[in-house]
Amino acid sequence: MKIAAAASDVFEAFVDTEKMSHFWFSSGSGRWTEGETVTLRYEEYNAQVDIKVVEIQENKKIVYAWGDTTVTITMEEVDPAVTIIAVNEDGFNEKDDDLLSKMIDNKEGWVYMLTCLKGYLEYGVSLRAALVK
Repeated sequence: MKIAAAASDVFEAFVDTEKMSHFWFSSGSGRWTEGETVTLRYEEYNAQVDIKVVEIQENKKIVYAWGDTTVTITMEEVDPAVTIIAVNEDGFNEKDDDLLSKMIDNKEGWVYMLTCLKGYLEYGVSLRAALVK
């Protein structure tokens, strides 16, 4: 997805859980740091997930593991005010009878999160908060 923001702003939106709360999870246990485990929460659903931050390349790449999958978020700054962000999730069980429905649900979740990220960084609005109320 193309976002009209510097790669440093996109990167900070993920690793700073206060900023992240405007477009994705409602809160987190702390800044995303390589080698650390961070607890992310959806307060409105009384749900949480632990992620293990595997790799951080400032303003370029974030890799983390959650459940049985690994997520790689890449940021390519195409000019000082435009970043292309991509999300890739690996590790799905190819023999799972529900694989197709899980992948469709997963894709919808990533599109939703990236749309909320775009709204937050480009317009300063929290689409996530507006949709969960």
